[in-house]
Amino acid sequence: MRSEPRGRPTGGAPTGRAGPGRPGRSPRRGPDAGYVTAETAVVLPTFLLLTAVLLWGVLTAAAQLRCIDAARVGARSAARGDADAVARARAAAPRGATVQLLEQGDSVEVLVAAKCLGPGRWASAVSITVSARAEALREDRSGRELT
Repeated sequence: MRSEPRGRPTGGAPTGRAGPGRPGRSPRRGPDAGYVTAETAVVLPTFLLLTAVLLWGVLTAAAQLRCIDAARVGARSAARGDADAVARARAAAPRGATVQLLEQGDSVEVLVAAKCLGPGRWASAVSITVSARAEALREDRSGRELT
């Protein structure tokens, strides 16, 4: 049994040449050279802008949900007759939100509104205001008679 030295080819193409699929030389550049760089230069900023818009959408949806929760908390608290209903609603609302409490006979209504600023330099130009309203019957003036 004869052993060949390791690391040296035993046949086939000479060692100085490399072709497609062979290590040792980069493939030839054709007329498409540089297109990947140009496509990346266009796609990367578009991808970043899309990511920023999607992130802004998620943050806006989260602010909307917080407004809904704050309105519900405020309405429940005001229906029980708590004096700090507006403070409780503000605590649950997004930062900078406005809270209004309206009392109408046997019901209370809480309105919560918050401004969601857009991303980057256009924050004030593309801002969206999200709001929520909740209504509840007052428990301290329910008018029910116990028998």
